[in-house]
Amino acid sequence: MTNLQKRIITSIILLFFVIIFNFTKLFGIGVLIVIGWICIEFSEMFTKLVGGRFIKFHPKDSLAEKFNFKYWALQLPTIFYMLVIFGGAAYELHGRSGSPVFFLYVLSICFLSDIGGYSIGKLIGGKKLTKISPNKTISGTIGSFSLSIFAPILFYNFDQYEYSLSINNFLFCLLVSLVCQLGDLFISYIKRKARIKDTGGIFPGHGGFLDRADGIIFAVPFAFLFKFIIL
Repeated sequence: MTNLQKRIITSIILLFFVIIFNFTKLFGIGVLIVIGWICIEFSEMFTKLVGGRFIKFHPKDSLAEKFNFKYWALQLPTIFYMLVIFGGAAYELHGRSGSPVFFLYVLSICFLSDIGGYSIGKLIGGKKLTKISPNKTISGTIGSFSLSIFAPILFYNFDQYEYSLSINNFLFCLLVSLVCQLGDLFISYIKRKARIKDTGGIFPGHGGFLDRADGIIFAVPFAFLFKFIIL
């Protein structure tokens, strides 16, 4: 089985579980599980990036020797971001201000963007996009944008007004795809600095939770801002 096939199968399985959690009272629990797992993967990555969580445990060592300030300077803002900004935006999009369907719509844009970037990039290849992530190509970027705009077509029957085939909706898809790709590059940059390929191995073809959700954790807050503040 090729890596692309693994990614597609994994995405379908993940989408199945997302739908289950999205349309039940388990949504909040599911989000907290994802946040917790991603924070653990961030922790492991930061540990490698700055040389450990703690330096020494000897009783005579000073606080500066025991406490790795660089690690916590990265980890604490990350926990805050994941819980308050990402978690809060997910809650708003899903419940009080949005709807479960719209939240799934945002996730589908991210999934389509990821699949489009990977498949078109592998199929066409060509010039590399950046040194930060050597596997990413300009053709893959175009593929991400191209496939993301199919989301309104898939969701048109849910609400022909909300998911109309309008310029605004296509622009929304392109912007969410852009944020996804930038988020992917940002996490790739940190992984490169930490000298790791994947943040985990739980998902075949994808790696860890953070590898799968690197764009989503930035796209969801952006989607909230775009829908309820910018518009």
